[in-house]
Amino acid sequence: MSTTDHFTADGNVAHFTLADIAQQNPDFRRVLWTGEHAQVVVMTIPAGGEIGDEVHQSTDQILTFVSGTGEADLNGHTHPIEAGDQCAVPAGTRHNFRNTGDRPLVLYTVYAPPEHATGGTYATKADADAAEAAGQDEPPTPDHT
Repeated sequence: MSTTDHFTADGNVAHFTLADIAQQNPDFRRVLWTGEHAQVVVMTIPAGGEIGDEVHQSTDQILTFVSGTGEADLNGHTHPIEAGDQCAVPAGTRHNFRNTGDRPLVLYTVYAPPEHATGGTYATKADADAAEAAGQDEPPTPDHT
């Protein structure tokens, strides 16, 4: 099932259950939808993997965990996370999310404003990091979503 299966021709969201789409996602990061003010992304973190320590200076992020177990590092404090948990990460907050279980840690996240390139799909963290380093994973400008 491709990302475009979930949207109408004018870019509006068709009916689907976001948690189901996240659970079916084989990729480290897949951008599902990008609007002018927000973005929806699904992620699958393999056992032993992590999102990576980062700070989004101008972007708030809300993560919802669908399956798996892990740890959230938020401004130097570590918290356990599991399916059903949600974390809000205000802009400027240093954060990382690690998979501490033996199954994938699956989540969906909302960035406001968008943080990644529209339609970006990266099978692995290494692919995502390489795209960011090469300037290929830049968020759209407000008039070029």
